[in-house]
Amino acid sequence: MYRANFYESACLRCKETVYQVDRIGPLKDFTFFHTGCFKCKTCGSKLTLKTYFNSQHNQDDKEVYCNSHVPKSGPGHFDQNSVMIKQALNVPKSTNLINDQIRGSSRDQFDGVQRQMTPNGHNGNGNSVRDHVSPSYNDSSDYKYGRFDASALHIAHALKQTEIQKSYNKAREKPIGEYLAREEQARLEMKHRKEEDDLYRRFAKKREDEERRMQNEFQDEWERELQRLTHKFEKEISSKRSRDEQNILTLRHQQQKDDLEKNMTLRKTKKKESLTRKILENERSETAALVDKQSSEMLELISARRSEYMQSESIFMDDDFQDSSEYPLMAPKPMPPTISKFQIYADPIEFHDVDQIAISVAQNDQKSFTDLVRQLIAHCTSDVEKARTIFRWITVKNLNTMHFDDDLRGDTPMGLLRGIKFGTESYHVLFKRLCSYAGLHCVVIKGYSKSAGYQPGVKFQDSRFRNSWNAVYVAGAWRFVQCNWGARHLVNAKEAPKTSKGKNDSLRYEYDDHYFLTDPREFIYEFFPLQEEWQLLKRPISLRDFENLPFVRSLFFRYGLHFADDGYGAVVFTDDTGAATVRIAMPNDMQSCLIFHYNLKFYDSDEDSFDGVSLKRFVMQSVIGNIVAFRVHAPCSGAFLLDIFANAVTPQEYLTGEPMKFKSVCKFKICCEELQTVMVPLPDCASGEWGPTKATRLFGLIPITHQEPLIFAGRILEIQFRMSRALTDFMATLHKNGIEEKKLSKFIQHNVTDDIVTFTISFPEEGQYGLDIYTREVGNSMHHNNTSEKHLLTHCTKYLINSSRRN
Repeated sequence: MYRANFYESACLRCKETVYQVDRIGPLKDFTFFHTGCFKCKTCGSKLTLKTYFNSQHNQDDKEVYCNSHVPKSGPGHFDQNSVMIKQALNVPKSTNLINDQIRGSSRDQFDGVQRQMTPNGHNGNGNSVRDHVSPSYNDSSDYKYGRFDASALHIAHALKQTEIQKSYNKAREKPIGEYLAREEQARLEMKHRKEEDDLYRRFAKKREDEERRMQNEFQDEWERELQRLTHKFEKEISSKRSRDEQNILTLRHQQQKDDLEKNMTLRKTKKKESLTRKILENERSETAALVDKQSSEMLELISARRSEYMQSESIFMDDDFQDSSEYPLMAPKPMPPTISKFQIYADPIEFHDVDQIAISVAQNDQKSFTDLVRQLIAHCTSDVEKARTIFRWITVKNLNTMHFDDDLRGDTPMGLLRGIKFGTESYHVLFKRLCSYAGLHCVVIKGYSKSAGYQPGVKFQDSRFRNSWNAVYVAGAWRFVQCNWGARHLVNAKEAPKTSKGKNDSLRYEYDDHYFLTDPREFIYEFFPLQEEWQLLKRPISLRDFENLPFVRSLFFRYGLHFADDGYGAVVFTDDTGAATVRIAMPNDMQSCLIFHYNLKFYDSDEDSFDGVSLKRFVMQSVIGNIVAFRVHAPCSGAFLLDIFANAVTPQEYLTGEPMKFKSVCKFKICCEELQTVMVPLPDCASGEWGPTKATRLFGLIPITHQEPLIFAGRILEIQFRMSRALTDFMATLHKNGIEEKKLSKFIQHNVTDDIVTFTISFPEEGQYGLDIYTREVGNSMHHNNTSEKHLLTHCTKYLINSSRRN
């Protein structure tokens, strides 16, 4: 008899198992649906996260409905509960208190998110970057009438269901063409294009002048040095009468000329590179200044026409949005956002239609920014959607691999992006420019980033890790956008949609949604602005604090991970035994699909072994509940780099045995200043986590006797599992340092009775052993006679066993 795997969620509609790749949810009361089952219960129409509704009449009804068929509360009737409400309403009003339990106190929030939603993040002193501030209530002694919170009024669920909608009212604007004619916007663009043409002509002339000046300098120096060598040669050869001596002098003179030419060429190349960098830096600065001026002019035009339109007709499409605040005419000062990214949108699928427009537009070339942006935002109904479609266009267009002709005119499709070719315009400047054509305020922010080449513990002392990014004003606040990092994940060619020949090379279809409207509390882990106010944090941190923050990547936040303990910094110190532990907590909905891996190497080199033993064998990875722990035991004093990887897979994907691609989620510098004990490596088992948690998650193999990864046993040990689904071809291998695996094979046996699998081990001697268990599902059996080969099976679990007569 097989039992359902309790680590997997079930679809509310069809009751079948629903996995991460085909999951909609969690929704009301942590319910889930298959994508195909996410339809109105009444009419069967397909729903999205933007169009579904829950019942307003019955709290226990977890089904989803369309707008036309959602059950709604009627006019009501008087019963005991309604009398209580009536009594509550008759309580004399008091003006000296507000109901914090319903409305919420701004003091109980940090950067727009609830205090309990705040994940990790600690400075070097072990204090949280987001200091806890406890809400206080201003109780009054002469207040006598009690307080009625959400629970007393029986509206707790209603408040929970409408929390997101109340926090963000999306103002719906009419298209830009309703209040600004294309011809007027295009005329301003042509004026800007002429200014750019003048600027690029000035750039080209300056480069030519500098090239000519440098060429003349080196030519003059070459002639002087050559004249010096020739004069020296003539003087020396005149004193030599022997032909052999003259030949030797001639050969030496020719060698000196060759050396001089080689040396001059190297110096010329280095000086040219240095001069080019300096010129490019100045050109980028001048281009950014021009784009800044032109963006302001474009925003002024759009704001003026929008204001005129609003005076004559309402810009909002219906009366429901009359009280929504209009987009500001002037760029507001940088302030922390009051709501989080999740409160704006919970899933990128909400932008599916907008994203498809960006992908479609990216497959064609436009001759003007006016046409490009109008194609992108034609169907956008909010400032968020406008920023989104521009972000996706930039991430879809693989600008770094586009081919540009040598002779580019500004009125050609490729000439539109000539700044990318010349290196004078970055992704961030381009995003700012496009935002201005859409009527959005946008700034380019400069600072430090934990980018390529950075390792935890590095100090930011020069320009090595300088970077720039954007903040765009949408949803009533400044929000971060990093187009370059959002576009750096390329998809495999076989997965990319097919377009006309020659265009696929300049398009990319995978992106990182983390870098669109990133919350400041997450953005600060990777980016530190030079101007403190652009941290957008209520409590800004110092550069030293930024250096000490754990080195986490975007995947850390996408998977909803957080550190299980306080005080983690970029550098983790071991105790005097060489031990240090990093513990990461997973969200409940990700426990069934997240697989972790790690790598350990020396900090200052790529060496990953010690005395011929892999450093991975000095780390014990285990999973208990929702905590994955990495216990490092340094084999010697010094610094090490611990890189932790993760991937989300379904049991079916894992059981195929195909190689999995892991991506880094965080890194730590492990420092062992003193080691008083000699560390012994773990037995040479299969890589990955220790303990039976993986067996339960991915194989439905539930431990009966041993739930922990570490076992203390005598000379004989029996381990039992219960199968919750059909498995076959079990195999176990035993490992011990100093003993060959083949010699230990006879000391382990297993048998299967009904749904119980039993492994019996008789240890040949005391010591530490590693036990690997392999299996596969029934139905996946490969037609091969030798079923004992590992590559036909999938690794299921492993245990670390200490055998002793005293146990």
